[in-house]
Amino acid sequence: MVGIKIGIIGGSGFYSWDEFKHEKEESYTTPYGAPSDKLVSGKIDGIDVVFLSRHSHDKRFNPTEINYKANIDALRQAGVTHILAATACGSLKEEKKPGDFVILDSFIDRTSKRKQTFYDLSNPDDHSCAFIPMCPSFCEKSCKVVYDVGVKMGLKIHPKGTIVTIEGPRFSSRAESLLFKSWNADVINMTTVPEVVLAKEAGMSYVSVAMVTDYDCWRESEETVNVPAVLKVMANNSVNVKVLFQKCILALAKEEWSETIQMNKEMVKNSIIR
Repeated sequence: MVGIKIGIIGGSGFYSWDEFKHEKEESYTTPYGAPSDKLVSGKIDGIDVVFLSRHSHDKRFNPTEINYKANIDALRQAGVTHILAATACGSLKEEKKPGDFVILDSFIDRTSKRKQTFYDLSNPDDHSCAFIPMCPSFCEKSCKVVYDVGVKMGLKIHPKGTIVTIEGPRFSSRAESLLFKSWNADVINMTTVPEVVLAKEAGMSYVSVAMVTDYDCWRESEETVNVPAVLKVMANNSVNVKVLFQKCILALAKEEWSETIQMNKEMVKNSIIR
């Protein structure tokens, strides 16, 4: 069975993770600048794990300021094959309630200031261009593993959902929220794009677990999204997602990944024009 290394990307409310045995903290340099934080390496039941705080441990970077390319490249340098990413989100559907978890399966990109490829003019000696297919957007096999673990834990977890990623850091206006809802999107956040795109371009199996904290602002009878309300729900959700990820690491390690890893490599290779 081929070995895997799992990267954990912690989002809002998930800035550190003390549940696994730390072996080292390492600063990485990349051609795209510095990642958000040091990479913390360790093991869970003998499985190699690397943790990265998306916003940094001291919450230094807002969604626009995150160096997504450096984050993914640092994880790639560390040998990561799989990424479990946590993200807070607002719900655009009545049935997806605060406290619920959603396994994302597609996205709508409403960002405007973010680079979404490694193959651009940041490397003047490489004029390659990558046309990465984003259907499916997330690793379907990994998503099923995570969903099954969540069900066994008794979490209120939804097997799929389309997320709208906005630029931020401001929240949506009501008109915007109603527009996104009319598109049949399920949830909304500020960080999934370009993270998922870059992870796929790097040949990684990427899963994002969206933790619902609010109903955004489309419900006229509901308090609109605000930071105190989000943090209150996140305090409970972050505990659950850490337990979920710990169990998912064990479940992922039991699967055979050689075919998936090879398919990821071939997909990237076949998507690049030189």
